[in-house]
Amino acid sequence: MTTVAAGLFIEGSKILIAKRAEGQSLAGFWEFPGGKQEAGETILQCLEREIREEFGVACAARRVVCETVHEYDRGAIRLIGVAADLVERGIALSVHDEYRWVDIAELGSYKLAPADIALAEVVRREYP
Repeated sequence: MTTVAAGLFIEGSKILIAKRAEGQSLAGFWEFPGGKQEAGETILQCLEREIREEFGVACAARRVVCETVHEYDRGAIRLIGVAADLVERGIALSVHDEYRWVDIAELGSYKLAPADIALAEVVRREYP
C-alpha cells in the first residue's frame, strides 16, 4: 500500500486545495496537496518535501490529524492528513494547474479526488 501525505493548510475558515493538471493522474480533480512518502522519511518530512517540489515553497508540517484508506483501480493508498503552515508565499505550480483557498464548509462543492473525500469530511467536522 502506498502512503501519501495530504497537507491540511488551514487559515481561519479557509483551506488550501489544488487541481491536478492535464496529463497527471486524476487530472481535473481537486485535492489536498502532498504526495507519496519515500523510504526513510517521516510523514511530516514527506509533506515538507512534496510541497517544496510541487509548490516551490516551504511549509512547516505540525501533526497528523487523521488517516484514511482508499482503494483505487491501481491499488490502495493510505492518505494521511497533516496539519501544516505555509512559511513562504509565491506558490509556483508544477503538477497542478490551479490552487484556491476555499471555505471549509464549501469543500463538498468541489470535484475532489476520491481518496480526498473522506479527508474533507473529517476536516469539515473538526474545523466547522
